Amino acid sequence: MNSDDPHAGQPVLTTGRPLGQGRAAMIMIHGRGAGPENILDLAAALPHPDFTYLAPAAAGGTWYPFSFMASTEKNEPGITSGLATIHRLVEEVVEKGIPRSRIILLGFSQGACLASAYAARNATRFGGIVVFSGGLIGPAGTVWTFEGNFAGTPAFLGCSDVDAHIPAARVRESAAVFRRMGAEVTERIYPGMGHLVSEDEIAFTRGLMAVVAPAV
Repeated sequence: MNSDDPHAGQPVLTTGRPLGQGRAAMIMIHGRGAGPENILDLAAALPHPDFTYLAPAAAGGTWYPFSFMASTEKNEPGITSGLATIHRLVEEVVEKGIPRSRIILLGFSQGACLASAYAARNATRFGGIVVFSGGLIGPAGTVWTFEGNFAGTPAFLGCSDVDAHIPAARVRESAAVFRRMGAEVTERIYPGMGHLVSEDEIAFTRGLMAVVAPAV
């Protein structure tokens, strides 16, 4: 393992249409202590005949060691390596003929935080950004001043109001940053929900997929 890029060389699991044969792609980032097979379980709930689903693996099942609200330095090189992993996948998908406007970035928990961070640092017109129980990375009081514009990218942020890992305030802060950067944001805070993905969140994502790759 490269100590400066610990996630490099980790496997990427795929399902759905073979890459390059479909019209759209979803890059799915798993949570702490999980793996790509776990996040790919969601693909069965998000069926679409034209999507390729790609899920990279974090080294040791964890993208970075501490809370996403710890000092960023403590979570390096994991954060930078994780962002590089997502970037490599985005570039691979684009090289296969699928533009960013038909790529959905989706993550759960730690993976949602990493996907949020990648999207904000690389803002452009994506097909969508789906943040299940996550938010932008950084300690309390962080002021995010990213450049770039989402140009109307649909962004969904959903979380429980009592999530033990993700404060609802951080979800709202993240949604505000995405709005300021030109995303069309849907923010849903669910009363009393656990640290999980709800049926309402799945339904929203299905609708987003239908917009990204309409039936032909």
